[in-house]
Amino acid sequence: MYRSVSMDEFGQKQKRENLNIIDVREADEFAAGHIPGAVSMPLSGLAQEFETLKKDKEYHVICLSGGRSSMACDFLGNQGYDVVNVMGGMSAWRGDIE
Repeated sequence: MYRSVSMDEFGQKQKRENLNIIDVREADEFAAGHIPGAVSMPLSGLAQEFETLKKDKEYHVICLSGGRSSMACDFLGNQGYDVVNVMGGMSAWRGDIE
């Protein structure tokens, strides 16, 4: 199980808190621009990398539009991680990118 938030909710929370953000887009997409502080963990390699995450932290998961992040959240939630799907993804992000 996992929760989902709208981009507006995520943006407001991101301004108030230091969030753990996982970007599950592919490396070239991440390199083209991502939310400052986000960590790249492409969906294609998630099954090999997820164990580096800590189960006592909350992670906000983002992709381009919300499809891959929802698959990642489903997988990570089933592994016992506290994850939140960011609906709309980078397509809806209006903040800074690096």
